[in-house]
Amino acid sequence: MDISFLCFLSSTCLVVLTLLASFIYHFLRWQLVYAYHLFWAFLYDSRKRKSGARHRYDAFISYNVDDEAWVYQEMLPALEGEQGWRLCLHHRDFQPGKPIVDNITDAIYGSRKTICVITRRYLQSEWCSREIQMASFRLFDEQKDVLVLLFLEDIPSHQLSPYYRMRKLVKRRTYLSWPQAGQHTGVFWQNVGRALETGDAPTETADLLTPRLAPD
Repeated sequence: MDISFLCFLSSTCLVVLTLLASFIYHFLRWQLVYAYHLFWAFLYDSRKRKSGARHRYDAFISYNVDDEAWVYQEMLPALEGEQGWRLCLHHRDFQPGKPIVDNITDAIYGSRKTICVITRRYLQSEWCSREIQMASFRLFDEQKDVLVLLFLEDIPSHQLSPYYRMRKLVKRRTYLSWPQAGQHTGVFWQNVGRALETGDAPTETADLLTPRLAPD
């Protein structure tokens, strides 16, 4: 056997594999990560359906850590204190020592709905992006009204262009807007409560029940 030819063949394969790995990492890493999480979410959903387990929470609150003060000062007193909903929050209800992805999956599928508190910081967060991706997968998989979009600040539609998945959701679903509520915060929280009351209706019907406080 020609040793030089064998070395040439080995080095060529190594270079090709290195280039291929670099290409995948640079261009396709987020698609692969997304597919990985969707696969585990699918397995989790299948196991949950077979076990027939009930939901532990009424809603999982997906938010950026920079907006935590608003969640604890405005949302919790209104939804938990006044209306009595059971909410799942990152820093309060996630299980210590458990992988973050597993905690997110348990929170989304262990809750009847997911409320996404959307800001510009939320859109730029990697973990928040994964949460809304998994919640979107559950929405399209179950075909039920399990996702509530709550905009904490006004974000023009053209600024949503880099976030294809979020822009697609905003176009196809109704949503709530905190800035549009103005001084009528009581009505705003009543509308959020009404969105949580829609139960497991199909998305086509539930969209008629979910209030819209912000223009398209």
